[in-house]
Amino acid sequence: MGDAQAEGEGPRCVGCGGRVKTLFVQYSPGNIRLMKCDKCKAVADPYIECEFMIILIDLILHKTRAYRHILFNKLSMGSSVDKVIGNALLGNIIFMIMLFLGVRFILKLSFDITRYREVLFAVIISSYFKLFLFTMMVWEFPSSVIFIVEMFVLSSNVVALRVVSQFPKAHCFGVCLMAHAAKYLTERWILGKP
Repeated sequence: MGDAQAEGEGPRCVGCGGRVKTLFVQYSPGNIRLMKCDKCKAVADPYIECEFMIILIDLILHKTRAYRHILFNKLSMGSSVDKVIGNALLGNIIFMIMLFLGVRFILKLSFDITRYREVLFAVIISSYFKLFLFTMMVWEFPSSVIFIVEMFVLSSNVVALRVVSQFPKAHCFGVCLMAHAAKYLTERWILGKP
């Protein structure tokens, strides 16, 4: 069991998956030398020098090397990737809790799991505008674009919730605004996001 735990710790070569002692040697800030794998004799992790967009494209293309980089090397180095994923997950959980509480108490929908499934599905489908945030990784947009996208998502969520619940637009807007505000506050103040 101890060997299995030791096998899972530390960096790995993205090519063959073998364990390596270190991925790079840093001589001075900005001056690093990538190390080679003892097994396959290739550079252990060339993704260290890549931009996140290149890594994301390789993840979308299902390249094993990119997954090894993220799962074994990036997360084990204590990067901010796990914090970003945790923050996004916590923010979305808070959003859904507030949305369901709003649906339950403000809109007074009966506790029927199929109704909540409809609400969940409607909110997920109506959040399609968030896909436009991926363009910010390719093209440099001002940060105000995030606000504009969030407003489109909010208005789309209101319409979808109104269709599913058949309640007035003002009530649906109040529920969605409360859920978005709770998510925003969670991301900004509780998690210390700038």
